[in-house]
Amino acid sequence: MTIRATRARITATALVLASLPALVATPAAAHDNGVRLAFLGERELPNAMPFQDTTVGGLSAISYDSKSGTYYLISDDRSQTDPARFYTARIGFAHGALGDVELTGTHPWLRADGTTFPPTSTATSTVAPDPEGIAVDPHDGSLVWTSEGERIVPSGAPALLGDPWIRRATTTGAYTGQLPLPPQLHMNAQQFGPRQNQTLEGVTFTPDGRRIVTAMEDPLYQDGDDPTPEHGALTRITVHDARTGLPLAQYAYPLEPLFATPPAGSTDTNGVSDIVALGHDRFLVLERASIYSDNNWKARIYLVDLHGATDVLGRDSLTGASTRSLKPARKTLVTDLSDVPGLSRVDNVEGITLGPRLPDGSRTVVLVSDNNFAARQVTQVIAFAAHGI
Repeated sequence: MTIRATRARITATALVLASLPALVATPAAAHDNGVRLAFLGERELPNAMPFQDTTVGGLSAISYDSKSGTYYLISDDRSQTDPARFYTARIGFAHGALGDVELTGTHPWLRADGTTFPPTSTATSTVAPDPEGIAVDPHDGSLVWTSEGERIVPSGAPALLGDPWIRRATTTGAYTGQLPLPPQLHMNAQQFGPRQNQTLEGVTFTPDGRRIVTAMEDPLYQDGDDPTPEHGALTRITVHDARTGLPLAQYAYPLEPLFATPPAGSTDTNGVSDIVALGHDRFLVLERASIYSDNNWKARIYLVDLHGATDVLGRDSLTGASTRSLKPARKTLVTDLSDVPGLSRVDNVEGITLGPRLPDGSRTVVLVSDNNFAARQVTQVIAFAAHGI
């Protein structure tokens, strides 16, 4: 794929408009919950927007580089529309409102040999990445990104398995390394380990750059069922040493129940879609759920505290009698996007990052939605001013 050096300006369509699940475990105590969000506006990018020989869509995560003022947005295109890739952007704020959203570039993710990723093929046992999370290293501005891997287990045929991963890359997408995973996160043809399309959904650096933190979207098979309208679930947040890449700790995270009753036979559920660090053990976590057949979406932001939570690194399962004293991370609802006055709609909101500070000292929080390359959905950029972080 050729990357054009010219800077193209695409201005978004103006749309600026001024209970924990029932679990055996008891959450750990939180430090505080004093985060308040004020809505600053939204922008929509045109559906199927062409940009530098790609089709913009599937934007599943966003990360801000405070040194350069650049936003990085990852597409979850599995090399089906265009090679797996990410975009760069500028996002403006003026007079207490969200300004223009301007895409400035795009780059494909590259394999270790410098080539782009081909699409998944069972015929050739090829597994394309499923890009979901992206984070900027605050030390050197390089990137870390996650893939959910693949798990296709047909009856009477060989399984096609691809492990999730956490990879390092340059700001032009070149491969520079990969972090080791805890053994429980490797794909398995048996019902043990991650479910298909429910693995490493979010990634963030702690502000000091010493830790890389990832969030699983939903439970491992052995950690219990996915959330339903009747119950929530436990998924996992893993902390890695940013220098060595080694996993240092892991914590159970309590997911909310599904917000509505899905059609019979559907796979609708609730899960973590992104995470952004506020400090060593405090985070904003974005949970996203849907009743997909109705194009009905729910997105909620939680303040999450790992302080005092049980380290479950090395535990194969989060269920059973041995886990009754387990303390999950503590979380407090910050906002339900369905309750935000002035927000035109809630779509498949998947990404969250901290943007620049505003003149009043508040910190911007920027969200992005994944339109699934579907005409009935939209690519939204939504912004808030956060107080208390």
